[in-house]
Amino acid sequence: MAKKNKDARIQVILECTEHKKSGMPGTSRYITTKNKKNTPERLELKKYNPILKRMTIHREIK
Repeated sequence: MAKKNKDARIQVILECTEHKKSGMPGTSRYITTKNKKNTPERLELKKYNPILKRMTIHREIK
């Protein structure tokens, strides 16, 4: 049986790009996990922004 390596999966924070540009107060952030071996580049997902009340692109920060 293969040994499981917990170091491959890390927690990342996704932040809304459109909200940041708009200058409105507050932020839209989501926390998720990714496998850094399979996806070494930064994550970019479409998520719902409750402040703007629509789907927007959220990018990984840090």
